[in-house]
Amino acid sequence: MNSNDMLAGLLAQAASEGGDLVTLRAVVEEAAELGARRMLARIGLDDATAPQDVGELRELLQAWRDAKASARRTVMGWVMRGMLALLLLGLTVRCGATELLR
Repeated sequence: MNSNDMLAGLLAQAASEGGDLVTLRAVVEEAAELGARRMLARIGLDDATAPQDVGELRELLQAWRDAKASARRTVMGWVMRGMLALLLLGLTVRCGATELLR
């Protein structure tokens, strides 16, 4: 018996006997499982290689996050060096050390 038949049978049972808690819970569980299987089939993750595919996607996502963090650190380093260079230039001008260049 597949999931569609199981769900249809549970719905028929709930309609004929009334919906007690156990029957309703079974209906919800079967419907959820059927919906999850349909979604996995729609996105192409219903075959034997799906766990490997998901693992590779996770590795790719982690690599993207690492690259983003590295780029952010690099840019912040450049900004800090630029600010320190401007501060040093300002101190040089303020102290009158530019006259030594003439």
